[in-house]
Amino acid sequence: MNKRDSEILAGALMRKGAVLVDDWQDADVVLFNTCAVRKHAEDRVFSILGLIAKKTRDRGENRIFGLLGCMAQEWREKAFRKAPYLDVVCGPNDLFSLVENFDSILEKKQKLCFVDSEKRVDEFYSNGAFFSTSDEHAFVIIMEGCNNFCTYCIVPYVRGRERSRPSKDILKEIKILIDQGKKSFTLLGQNVNSYAGDMSFIELLDKASNIDGVQELSFVTSHPKDASLELFDLMAKKENIKKYLHLPFQSGSNRILKLMNRGYTIERYKELVLAYKEKVRSGYLSTDVIVGFPSETEEDFEQTKQVLEEIDFDCAYIFKYSPRPYSKAYEMKDDVPIREKERRHKVLLDMVTS
Repeated sequence: MNKRDSEILAGALMRKGAVLVDDWQDADVVLFNTCAVRKHAEDRVFSILGLIAKKTRDRGENRIFGLLGCMAQEWREKAFRKAPYLDVVCGPNDLFSLVENFDSILEKKQKLCFVDSEKRVDEFYSNGAFFSTSDEHAFVIIMEGCNNFCTYCIVPYVRGRERSRPSKDILKEIKILIDQGKKSFTLLGQNVNSYAGDMSFIELLDKASNIDGVQELSFVTSHPKDASLELFDLMAKKENIKKYLHLPFQSGSNRILKLMNRGYTIERYKELVLAYKEKVRSGYLSTDVIVGFPSETEEDFEQTKQVLEEIDFDCAYIFKYSPRPYSKAYEMKDDVPIREKERRHKVLLDMVTS
């Protein structure tokens, strides 16, 4: 999603006369579009931005620095205190405000912070939607935000509630991108299969797959509570829908899943996986797992190990739990020692890479 936001922003700014360069050292404006899902990612962003700003000062150069995306929404004005070299802070729902005020940003008369409005989707997309960094592939956002409020997750607080784009706009965008030479498309959403526009996600996926010129169609990220047998039937039926499903299970313990507010049991998750593998032959299956969630015991961890042993995932992304501001779990005691988180992380990594 961040990559697509960056493309749309770049396209909108280029329409205003900006030029996209390959090396930050050739740029007058350096904008970091960020993710706030893990603290480690935040620390890395501030570290890299700090190094670049120091190099700029040491060389006597005058550059404009911006923090964009979910970190900007989380930190707001506090980001200027954390990183005094920043000139602009802009949340993911306000990127159109950055485009509107770009001339003021270039003047560098004052620090600007845009974090309060809802994304003006129609205007923002019409100003930059059709720029893509790939010659043949394009990302297409179909919905934004999240209503699930998983207790470990900051996304609903920085991306906002779910907002689905009208299907006619999505299908029109795909057709325009085909005219530009695109052949492969990925439909995007924080919970892509919870799309709730003027039709269901399955209907939208079907209509998109029927457009002449769509050679390959995929989607990310799916939530197990919104996955269905009808979705798997469509994937199996349509040759141009990629046989790929990213379906995070996060924990093999029902106790932890309930604490995470995931909305399903591990038994239900296994049923979905079995149905997917039966219907979508030779389908690729990936997942996400979190270790060290508050109160996770060795028994809980063993249940997660058991799921990884039982289900033959093609790929699994393993994360150490990281407390995130605003989330419900932020109020819980982070009681799994870091060394134990690291041990459990390594155990699962070794399992999925061996």
